[in-house]
Amino acid sequence: MTSLARRLSRDTRYVLLGFPLAVIAFCLVVAGVAAGVGSAVAFVGLLILAGTAAAARNFADLERAALPGILGHPVARPPYGEAPEGASWFRRTMTPVASAQAWVDLLYAIIAFPIALASFVFTVVWWAVAIAGLAFPVYGWFIASIPGTLDHGLPALLGLPQDVVTFVALNTVVGVLFAVTLLPVVRGAALIKATVAQVLLTRADYSQSPDRRRPMVSTYAAMR
Repeated sequence: MTSLARRLSRDTRYVLLGFPLAVIAFCLVVAGVAAGVGSAVAFVGLLILAGTAAAARNFADLERAALPGILGHPVARPPYGEAPEGASWFRRTMTPVASAQAWVDLLYAIIAFPIALASFVFTVVWWAVAIAGLAFPVYGWFIASIPGTLDHGLPALLGLPQDVVTFVALNTVVGVLFAVTLLPVVRGAALIKATVAQVLLTRADYSQSPDRRRPMVSTYAAMR
């Protein structure tokens, strides 16, 4: 039971914290790419693109740092191009957009937004209905006393008796159902988001342990 509660807490935290990060990353990348491409001929656009790619890489690093706790195994940071020693300032500045993974990071920032939004909505709704439903016997009697509530409540919609007991009991049952399915729903929401991130932001490395089927990869602490 403790492990399930820990898993639920970890998945919930990953989804809830990941959503605002996805919103910020999406806005920065869309605005940065649009501004960079639109002013590329004026040279300053290239600098904007480089800065946007660098920001997307940082957001990708944050996502990679969170993945091991969701997937249950370490993840690897893909190689990024580095400016050679003695390179000009312009080449060093443009290094963030010089590798294929940099463009994948930009793509991920755009793709991750709707996925993070859907995961966030499902997680919040399931938590809210589960908590409200389980606590309904405490405050449901007060809600039922409000004029007109029973005439438009859930029992009325389902064609059931429109009395206080049925009203409270039915809403409580709904809360129990959402509470029972809370773990798989939140787990699924977290895994969908994490799987997309794993596909686009990580690389497997079998060199350290060729006999193992699960890839052994480095963590974000060993990225740099």
